[in-house]
Amino acid sequence: MSDETTTKPSSSGGEQRVVIVGAGMAGVQTAVALREQGWTGEIVLLGAEPHQPYDRPPLSKAVLLGKAEGSTLDVDFAGLGITLRLGVRVTGLRTDKRLVETATGQLPYDVLVIATGAEPITLPGSEGVPGVHLLRTLDDAVRLRPVLARQREIAVVGAGWIGAEFATAAREAGCAVTVVEAADRPLAGALPAEVAAPMAAWYEDYGARLVTGARVASVDESGLVLGDGTRLRAGAVVVGIGARPTTDWLAGSGVELAADRSVAADDRLRSSAPDVYAVGDCASFPSARYGTRLLVHHWDNALQGPRTVAANVVGSRTAADFPGAVYDPVPYFWSEQFGRFVQYAGHHSEADELVWRGDPAGAAWSVCWLREGALVALLAVGRPRDLAQGRKLIERGARLDRTRAEDPSVPLKSAVC
Repeated sequence: MSDETTTKPSSSGGEQRVVIVGAGMAGVQTAVALREQGWTGEIVLLGAEPHQPYDRPPLSKAVLLGKAEGSTLDVDFAGLGITLRLGVRVTGLRTDKRLVETATGQLPYDVLVIATGAEPITLPGSEGVPGVHLLRTLDDAVRLRPVLARQREIAVVGAGWIGAEFATAAREAGCAVTVVEAADRPLAGALPAEVAAPMAAWYEDYGARLVTGARVASVDESGLVLGDGTRLRAGAVVVGIGARPTTDWLAGSGVELAADRSVAADDRLRSSAPDVYAVGDCASFPSARYGTRLLVHHWDNALQGPRTVAANVVGSRTAADFPGAVYDPVPYFWSEQFGRFVQYAGHHSEADELVWRGDPAGAAWSVCWLREGALVALLAVGRPRDLAQGRKLIERGARLDRTRAEDPSVPLKSAVC
């Protein structure tokens, strides 16, 4: 392919080419949003996997349990004029020449969108060991499905969101499950101790064993050996100890990365390189709302961010004085685990006050985080109305009356000062 680039036309796209690297939710939604917002130029969507683009949340639920064969996204790529290239491994980026380097050649771009997502962190010493699994891709879920169907004894490393969701599915399949967590509680990296502690009982209630404060010393075909010498025998080991942005391919490109290896995007999701944007799990952005840089590894971020990218790509080419669309969402995610529907909105690390709504030993309760009296984050367990109302209150920067907010019988919106 030629490495020649074209000049910017005055139309909303003209003959220019947008290349989107990554065919997950963020990449697909960026391509769709570009067409919806008037981009008339070429759109090329590159996916590393051979499968048609799919949604990830069902992988740890319906797909894993054999209730669905897949979760393909319902998008008419041909009808939208989107060139979809699957099984393409991107190896590098030359921003000086506006070239994406792939295993099969170079691809020129006028605008580039980085949407390569995140990749699971592997357990040291587990690479290549038979019976050790990750759960991130469709192929991962397909490989794990017969393991659950055989009702084998399973060890799960990591009591985070994905570990809890997998343990739930494995118990539903009839497997004996032991979850090993290095911290002293589940969700230690996501929630403060007083909020996460009550969740430890969920494992036992669901028939799973939770072992906390335990590090894995080694792993082999028969299971795990913990740091204290304890051996846990298992027919399969599933590792869920986190994920990191898939950005190694950007080495030497000039695209600035943050300390967590995410693309350090600005508040318009632009990278440090001209006409290069980043969105989804691989991109962090500065939040004026929270006064810090956020890296959000959740589905809603991959759905919302692309609209901002598309608005800025199209707007920057249709108006010389286009101010740019700012991305500063209230982060949101949900998890289905141990018969409970858990939802979270906001960002609580800068909060100075915590308010409980309901008994955490019960089936339904919420936690509100306040900063100088204003609601900044909310966790809802079996209380979707709290979440729906709380998310809107966070967006407004609403202040709450603590006494009324503590009363779970009072609608959260009625607790506003």
